Amino acid sequence: MYRTHTCNALNTTHVGQEVTLSGWVHKRRDLGGLIFVDLRDRYGLTQVVFHPEDIADFSVVEGLKYEHIIKVSGKVVARDTKAVNDKLTTGKIELSAVSIDILSATKPMPFEIFETDKGEEDEELRLKYRFLELRRKRLKENILFRNKMEQYIHKYMQERDFIHISTPILTVSSPEGARDFLVPSRIHPGKFYALPQAPQQYKQLSMVAGFDRYYQIAPCLRDEDPRADRSPGEFYQLDCEVSFMTRDEFFDLMEPLFIELTENVAGKTVMQKPFPRIPYKEVMETYGSDRPDLRFDLKISDVTEWGKETDFKVFQSAEHVRVLVVPGGHEFSRKEITDEFEDKAKRGHAKGLAWMKHVDGAFDGGIMKFFTETQLQQLKEQVSLSENSILFFVADSWDVSCKALGVVREYVGEKMKLADPNMIGWAWVVDFPFYEWNEEYKKVDFGHNPFSMPQGGMDALMNQDPLMILADQYDIIANGLELSSGAVRNKDPEVMYKAFEIAGYKKSDVDDKFGHMIRAFEYGAPPHCGFAPGIERLVMLLRGEKNIRSVVPFPKNQKAEEPMVGSPSTVDDEQLKELSIKVSLPKA
Repeated sequence: MYRTHTCNALNTTHVGQEVTLSGWVHKRRDLGGLIFVDLRDRYGLTQVVFHPEDIADFSVVEGLKYEHIIKVSGKVVARDTKAVNDKLTTGKIELSAVSIDILSATKPMPFEIFETDKGEEDEELRLKYRFLELRRKRLKENILFRNKMEQYIHKYMQERDFIHISTPILTVSSPEGARDFLVPSRIHPGKFYALPQAPQQYKQLSMVAGFDRYYQIAPCLRDEDPRADRSPGEFYQLDCEVSFMTRDEFFDLMEPLFIELTENVAGKTVMQKPFPRIPYKEVMETYGSDRPDLRFDLKISDVTEWGKETDFKVFQSAEHVRVLVVPGGHEFSRKEITDEFEDKAKRGHAKGLAWMKHVDGAFDGGIMKFFTETQLQQLKEQVSLSENSILFFVADSWDVSCKALGVVREYVGEKMKLADPNMIGWAWVVDFPFYEWNEEYKKVDFGHNPFSMPQGGMDALMNQDPLMILADQYDIIANGLELSSGAVRNKDPEVMYKAFEIAGYKKSDVDDKFGHMIRAFEYGAPPHCGFAPGIERLVMLLRGEKNIRSVVPFPKNQKAEEPMVGSPSTVDDEQLKELSIKVSLPKA
């Protein structure tokens, strides 16, 4: 027997019992012949004390190294009152050992696992030895939290009559917005499977089949560039679809899941119940982002008309003038404004960032000199200006004036620590544009998911300006993260043909790519809708992590490589020949 208890199980009720523990040597202290070891496993720590007279070969104990794996047996004893460690569950007892076996010895560590525990070492080194880094407390707790969260999700869905359906991993290439990973077929030379970017089509076909509530925690595989909130190549999502429900009924069904994950699993506070439902146009004009952090109440104001009445030519000629008022921001220095805030605005494609301060009842600095006292008073009244603030302005197109100030707003929240880390500000963003203008190709294109239903159906497609049509589409967001997109689905073949036609696709294009979907809808498709929240992003949100690699057990690096196992890798010529493939590498 390797263990009778785990390293977090023993307490004063076990005093006097003979027990066996196994685990890692977390710490070793030699107090002049008496040796103490903190023994660690997944569950916690137990202090083990070794007396020379009780151990047959005490040299084994003297030779113990950091991270050796050992098995010890002995008697549970109560600690002396002065030696009690209230920080440990097992802090009132210790194990007085009578035997020890080394189950596995270790080489010297490539980096200290617990002394720093902040991930300050080179990331490539840490990812190469990820199995060691995962021993660290924070990473281990992230993985355990993810498991707990996924268990909670399964329970929630099963209790509401959702059916868990696994969809194919080898499927057909589909334009989902990213590049496909392709898998060559040995049986069908020259043909390729595609790994699923999402089970989008399969879950809709499940609705056609009559499974009115489907879900799975599904793998999604997309050949796209890495970023902080997205794993390169692969991620998981709670894929979910329902029939015979309106959008708002679906929100009411799923919203409690996020409340319970926040409160019951993460132990944090939900900012507002029920979740706000904010139209896309409103959220962009108010917060400058379609995924704003709502935990702080900084809002953008439109002052276009005021700006055009002034003599400031930049404002006179701009399509839109917007301002972000930051209470307390009067303390920002000119250097901070120029080096930091202006840089953020330019990342949002603004040409610059205008500003002025309002301190002790008077305007000061920046562009203040371009306005009359009357104009400044009008501005003060329009934006309900508080004392001791800074005003940031962007004058540009609708899109840039919103987004550039949105980036500035986000940075202000971070710099001034305005957001409560123990609060989650959930919201639904609704009424996205169905189409957008593709500047590169000078054409109308889908703004989001082509399978979404246009609000107004065929009538809207026939009679409205395409760029004014809204999609019956929604996102769920929180704390500056987009957790999921979703939509009421387009189930009408004629509406689908027309929607694709406006975006420049012929009927034959739709039949070629989505013929199986059209065929299914021709046999009767119930009204259906759904969404797919990202599992990793949910863990990031609820654990307060900034980088997605901290919640993935074995992540890839920023080059989409996995240093630990060496993927991606080359394959030998025989394998390629069997797949009828020749590799042509680009010239150096």
